[in-house]
Amino acid sequence: MHRRLLCPLILLVALLLPGVARAQTSTAASPQASPDIAALSQEALAWLQALIRINTTNPPGNELAAANYIAGILEKEGIKHEVIEISPGRGIVIGRLGNALFPDPTRALMLLAHLDVVGVTRDKWTVDPFAAVIKDGYLYGRGAIDDKGMVVANLAAFIALKRSGAALDRDVIFLADDDEEQMGDSSIKVAVSKYWDKIAAGFALNEEGRVMVNDGKVIYVGVQITEKVPVNVTVIATGTSGHASMPHGDNAVVRLALAIGKIGAYQAPWKLQPTTESYFEQLTKIEDADTAKWIRALEMPDRKDNAAKHISEMSPMWNSMLRDTIAPTMLTAGVRANVVPSEARANLNIRLLPGDSVQDVIADLTKVVDDPQIRFEIAPDRGMPSPPSSMDSPLYKTIESVSGKVFPGAVVMPFMSTGATDSAQLRLHGVQAYGLLPFPLTEGDVLRMHADDERIPLDSFQKGVAYMCRVVSEFVTKR
Repeated sequence: MHRRLLCPLILLVALLLPGVARAQTSTAASPQASPDIAALSQEALAWLQALIRINTTNPPGNELAAANYIAGILEKEGIKHEVIEISPGRGIVIGRLGNALFPDPTRALMLLAHLDVVGVTRDKWTVDPFAAVIKDGYLYGRGAIDDKGMVVANLAAFIALKRSGAALDRDVIFLADDDEEQMGDSSIKVAVSKYWDKIAAGFALNEEGRVMVNDGKVIYVGVQITEKVPVNVTVIATGTSGHASMPHGDNAVVRLALAIGKIGAYQAPWKLQPTTESYFEQLTKIEDADTAKWIRALEMPDRKDNAAKHISEMSPMWNSMLRDTIAPTMLTAGVRANVVPSEARANLNIRLLPGDSVQDVIADLTKVVDDPQIRFEIAPDRGMPSPPSSMDSPLYKTIESVSGKVFPGAVVMPFMSTGATDSAQLRLHGVQAYGLLPFPLTEGDVLRMHADDERIPLDSFQKGVAYMCRVVSEFVTKR
């Protein structure tokens, strides 16, 4: 279209369709009073309890029920939204604030979190994992941290923008998606491939950052800019089948057990990458003198290997950040108690450092096992490596600035998560995605994710909601 025709056409649309423009623009023209964040956090707590009570264990998921619940909240707030059923019973919910008539996807911010949760072993919990019990200053429930707490923090920040009536400098997209825990046929891969026009953004906030607490004080804010790559590999042992009453020396179960023992004792070589190098460098500012000494030794040629061994033994997370890891997770063998099987299998959950090759890991494991009757097969659901997000982007700089105001004295540092997230798919589409689990948590709190008695401190939840609201507001509102 010729430029001289464009401006008159826009003016004509504005004159003829003022109602449409108002309906699709979700912020008022003039700023209003700031929303009561303390009151909003109490509303958010009720939302989180309701979401925990919707069992979205994956599989099968059942996220559509949770998506519809959130849609009801957005409806009451007068926010434009859409629920999309990705597959039967599984769905996502999308909301948008900003200029829906003429959006600029390159500037838009996506607030992303997932609705599905991992399963539970109910008899290992001290409370009903889907009752959202509040006890002793904690909210218990599967998903309290991973990731329904983040869903609700995003929702609160999104609604705070709407209630404030602030003029937005960029569009804000709320996305609660499904199937993150399995990354299967209903995951964000589907949303990106089929509905990118509805969620396209240049920036994103998602899970897997850290606001780490020690002795009651936030010591650092870890901003996830990259992540390890998950790959499942099956170990297959073969042997001679037969009657269990006549054991022989070619038992596939025994071969598998011996192989798994060797694999469990193996450690991949350690290495520093740019993100982890910066992370550990920043840690020296806040760790005790002895720990800082060992971290600095990672750069010393004559001490680095001993330092890496020592640091790996100090923290499972640090160990995983330094190397590819291999964790046997599932065993399968046999058809009857009295039959020696001809095959036995185990699953290895491998987490690769960005840029590393699973073929190289398998080559090393083949040498370690040293058994011609053991083979390895790569599962088709492997993760995809993605480029790291920038530490110089305006969103990262906003997180740095707000963190310094909200958590005085805390160090802000880049973080490579050992777990996989939906951010990888966004980064492959050019999105500057950052993990920012906003709740101040101890290491003990974090270790309850995917574990028994998952819970979130009520005080941390309130602080996390307020922190998230501030980060989002400062990034998207006009100054």
